[in-house]
Amino acid sequence: MLISFLGSLPLGTLNIAAMQISISDSAMQALLFSLGSLLAEMIYVRLSLVAMDWVRKRQLFFRLLEWITLAIVLILAASSFYAAMSPSVKENALLSSPLPKILLGFSMSAVSPAQIPFWFGWSTVLLTKKILLPLNKHYNIYIIGIGLGTLIGNCVFIFGGRLVAGKLQNSDQVISWVIGAIFLITAIIQIWKMTRKKTTKHKFEHPEEVTHGLEKKMEPHSEKE
Repeated sequence: MLISFLGSLPLGTLNIAAMQISISDSAMQALLFSLGSLLAEMIYVRLSLVAMDWVRKRQLFFRLLEWITLAIVLILAASSFYAAMSPSVKENALLSSPLPKILLGFSMSAVSPAQIPFWFGWSTVLLTKKILLPLNKHYNIYIIGIGLGTLIGNCVFIFGGRLVAGKLQNSDQVISWVIGAIFLITAIIQIWKMTRKKTTKHKFEHPEEVTHGLEKKMEPHSEKE
């Protein structure tokens, strides 16, 4: 739960989308969106635990998902900028689709591959250190903790976004500009990651690099430090 919570805090497509839904629709709709997204995440993790070799060999599939994710982020950014430039438009076209929010969240999370190498790395490290044992009971508790951590992390954006929006009453265009800029930055980061030498294949082959930064943050410090 702690790993999932900390991993959900950096700005990303799903948590920013949840924040925008909470502002444009309601906190309940944003929570439904988050439940859908974490359900897809939990399914991915569960499958990766029992089929690590299969997951590792599907590099072309994950590369395709990276391009789909980039396209979705660019569409979200464009929709937010369009709403910002059009006073009569107050909603993001994609996030305000008639599709139930829980299905929208599930779909967007299902095509986002960033979580797969992240959890593949953590699962590999935890199994290697025998903190996580290859038992169904351990796997199920592990998955539940991941889901709770993601939900709590998303709640920071959902309710934090509503709090900020409340301070900026009658400033829908400003909010749309800010969210559009965040989506655009996310897209630029996505392009940078996709063009780096450390591809998804590299992450699967070196899972310890995926967890290294967060592991350092979670290490307890002695009183002397």
